[in-house]
Amino acid sequence: MAALLLSATCTMQAQIEVDDDEIILTDEEGEVEEIDFPEAMDLNLDSLLGLYSSKNYLQTDNDCRMTDENPQYDREVYIDRLKRLPTVMEMPYNEVVRACIDRYTGRLRRTVSFMLGAANFYMPIFEEALEAYQLPLELKYLPIIESSLNPTAVSRAGATGLWQFMITTGKMYGLEVNSYVDERRDPVKASYAAAHYLRDLYKVFGDWNLVIAAYNCGPENINKAIHRAGGEKDYWQIYPYLPQETRGYVPAFIAANYVMNYYCEHNICPMLSQLPAKTDTVIVDRNVSFASIARVCGLDVQLIRSLNPVYRRDLVSGLAAPATLRLPLNDITRFIDLQDSIYASDVELKRAEVEVVERPAIAVATHKARSTARQKGHRGRSARASYSTVRKGDTLSAIARRNGTTVAKLRKLNGIRGNNIRAGKKLRVK
Repeated sequence: MAALLLSATCTMQAQIEVDDDEIILTDEEGEVEEIDFPEAMDLNLDSLLGLYSSKNYLQTDNDCRMTDENPQYDREVYIDRLKRLPTVMEMPYNEVVRACIDRYTGRLRRTVSFMLGAANFYMPIFEEALEAYQLPLELKYLPIIESSLNPTAVSRAGATGLWQFMITTGKMYGLEVNSYVDERRDPVKASYAAAHYLRDLYKVFGDWNLVIAAYNCGPENINKAIHRAGGEKDYWQIYPYLPQETRGYVPAFIAANYVMNYYCEHNICPMLSQLPAKTDTVIVDRNVSFASIARVCGLDVQLIRSLNPVYRRDLVSGLAAPATLRLPLNDITRFIDLQDSIYASDVELKRAEVEVVERPAIAVATHKARSTARQKGHRGRSARASYSTVRKGDTLSAIARRNGTTVAKLRKLNGIRGNNIRAGKKLRVK
């Protein structure tokens, strides 16, 4: 049903409904198909605008004179525009793609404005990584549907960063994750890891739609879908056998390519971006907090945090292994000149050595007296056995609770195997 409904240029008339979380398609025979939007298509815009880089380097273009109206076009217009995109990957049109385009150009149009502005920070990084692995550059729009270009985004499943790596996959591709460091949040390292992963997926599947579907739900689920589809290796043929979100993932990717290129046709104004000052890195060979760097160097902690998203606890963890600290270019020399003062002003987070303090003599004497009393009491009690009569409906656990003991001890004292006990029988409980 879904394979027919979602052919590359859908000819079947389908009724389509869209709610907050999913697309609901009903075909002429009354068959219903539910398709989830990717999680990032429901991100709170306020959280994006609250990022340090957004507050300091992005602003609304008040000179943009476009109306806020979102024009609707015939399907032939969308088909033609998608065909004109300079992409290696195919960008077909169907009703689900249209629903994703409508979501981006409608309720998410302000988010698109943000992403168009933030793209000036991130797209050059994505393009360099993709080019290094000789991959189609249109893959740079994957983080649009993965994270809405939020470098600190965390999904409900725990995927993190612009490219939304899970811990296991991130570590497979060289991204370190521990209590202090999470390299999934590093835009550069994560981009190269993502490009490496995408190249490996292409070696397996040889089809870019299957590659990005596998990026979303894992290669195992794609292989299962291929098997259930009788060996078909076309995304639109295995479509009915994919997880709900993955059914919406490739259409959302096509829609992201569309909206990031045809935003003007939908009266969307990009936010104005001012590129941050040039930065550089310095090697740190001990632990140092962002607070100390900011205090001594006269910097904003939020600036340091935004330039170093890899550090999870506002601490450069350079003691275990040399670590990099990124700062504005003009502040690198200042850090080097003042680093002794920075380190000296930092509070040691973990004690390297502690002293075992002996108890005062009176406390030792009291402890010995109490210990002797307990031993005498134990000897006295051990000389007397205690019994309990099994009541009707009793269980070993009930008898154990009533007598302050355990089922295991009851079994051992009475040579019981299993749980069978007889009403009226006396059991030793101590």
